[in-house]
Amino acid sequence: MTINGLVQIVLFFGVLLALVKPLGWYMARVHEGKPCGLDRVLGPAERSLYRLCGVCSHEEMTWKTYAVAMLLFNVFGLLALYLLQRIQGLLPLNPQAFGAVAPDLAFNTAASFTTNTNWQAYGGESTMSYLTQMMGLTVQNFVSTATGMAILVAFIRGLARRSSQTIGNFWVDLVRSTLYILLPLAMIVALLLVGQGAVQTFDDYKTARVVQPVQYEKPVTDGNGQPSLDEQGKPKTEPATAHHQILAVGPAASQVAIKHLGTNGGGFFNANAAHPFESPTPFTDFLLILAETLLAAALTYTFGVMVGDTRQGWTILAAMLAVLLVFVLGGYLAESAGNPRIATLGVDHAPSSVQPGGNMEGKEARFGIARTAIFAAATTATSTGAVDSMHDSFTPLGGLVSLFLMQFGEVILGGVGSGLYGMLVFAIIAVFIAGLMVGRTPEYLGKKIEPYEMKMASLLILIMPIVVLGLTAVATVTTAGTASILNPGPHGLSEILYAYTSQGNNNGSAFGGLNANTVFYNTTGGLAMLASRFWLAVLTLALAGALARKKLTPAGPGTLPTHTPLFVVLLIGVVLLVGGLTFVPALALGPIVEHLLMMG
Repeated sequence: MTINGLVQIVLFFGVLLALVKPLGWYMARVHEGKPCGLDRVLGPAERSLYRLCGVCSHEEMTWKTYAVAMLLFNVFGLLALYLLQRIQGLLPLNPQAFGAVAPDLAFNTAASFTTNTNWQAYGGESTMSYLTQMMGLTVQNFVSTATGMAILVAFIRGLARRSSQTIGNFWVDLVRSTLYILLPLAMIVALLLVGQGAVQTFDDYKTARVVQPVQYEKPVTDGNGQPSLDEQGKPKTEPATAHHQILAVGPAASQVAIKHLGTNGGGFFNANAAHPFESPTPFTDFLLILAETLLAAALTYTFGVMVGDTRQGWTILAAMLAVLLVFVLGGYLAESAGNPRIATLGVDHAPSSVQPGGNMEGKEARFGIARTAIFAAATTATSTGAVDSMHDSFTPLGGLVSLFLMQFGEVILGGVGSGLYGMLVFAIIAVFIAGLMVGRTPEYLGKKIEPYEMKMASLLILIMPIVVLGLTAVATVTTAGTASILNPGPHGLSEILYAYTSQGNNNGSAFGGLNANTVFYNTTGGLAMLASRFWLAVLTLALAGALARKKLTPAGPGTLPTHTPLFVVLLIGVVLLVGGLTFVPALALGPIVEHLLMMG
């Protein structure tokens, strides 16, 4: 660890905190229907959308109607994106003439982007046309994020309202989130990216002559373009020399902006934010880290404003950032320590005065270890899943940081909207536990927490572990699951566990080293993403409806204050205990064992 690295960490947290209040205040005004400045410019467009779609903006919905509208909208998006991939070879804006995406991969990708996961079992520059990237993936980046924000706003209304049967209008919340929040911010970030050199073009891919020719083994194919096999059944190869390189380009900056702002994460290129056409400079790397955490953090202040007590929002944010800071430092420390087995060989991991020592395998030299540690923690604490390095190349404990942050349920900031309503569920569980300690009916923001609310909260925290650990178990005992493992032993288990943890928490990042583009992983992963997103969303709305119907209970001498440092500690403890008790046994068989083996 270096002073330079610690300064970068302090700078990130400082800038993030400085932006929380102004953006959170603005988003509260948007969702409360108050003047926000942009309504004078975008108001006519908003009203035109309502007229075009036949939406009565003043008509509110019960939680059931809200849930049905949310599900129907996303089912339509899922089917549209699947169809677009299957027929992309017949459509324009396809200069590379890419054909149809395979059915299982198209299903997985459609489920991935509809659920705000953006797990990618494909290389973007070799699979998706420009039209699919823009009309399919980028559009879902916007509306899947707006869906999460809409569910959060409905949940906040459930906490803020008294004796109400309604929690808002899904269509209004969706439109306002997209039009007034996501579009303006995405335009700003996209322009900054283009200004730094990120690509944004409809031109064909470019061919460049390499500085130094590269020798490689070229696969031999038959007359039909199929691989030729030798007598042992292995693919034949022949020596070849590469004198040219094809440079993939495209409308990348616009997709990169919303993938980070919306905690989506799907890269235009296979290398994601490590690709110089997505993130050309250290400034853009910092910008992307900030973008993927900004909305999730600012929504805590929005929550405080909407419930009439901003202290509640700061308390939730304090719990989130305290855990995030510990894991950022832990990841930085693990990667700075490097691999002792390499150190014994007398090899300097990173012979540089800027970044002496440490594990630089799989990292961009232009970003360094500290920035990579911040990015890895931020992308897995939120549900972004974008990467600026290869997580599979991290040290065992460095990889454990990313795994464990996801296994908390994506509530340490979490996805835009989904992270905060997940943390509020933990807050409800925390006050319930506190109520048991003193023998008093628990309350949160003046609402009594009774058996129905606890049933919903219990289901919300149990579904994800069941999905993740259940599918991991299936993959490790079936031929279809183990056939894709490229690394034996505990690291292979970590790769499978990481894959399902990522999909089961709608994150989207991957360890690598696992061939996930198979029928087995595409199908099971797609089902995991759909269950983890929409099952939880419906239960959250049911909980919001139950809370909205409750009357206000005045605070008494036995009421637990939920805006104090004590509650921050209690909330962190509940999150750690649930995550720890659930996943530590699996982690012990993967990254922890691997670390012990590495240490000898």
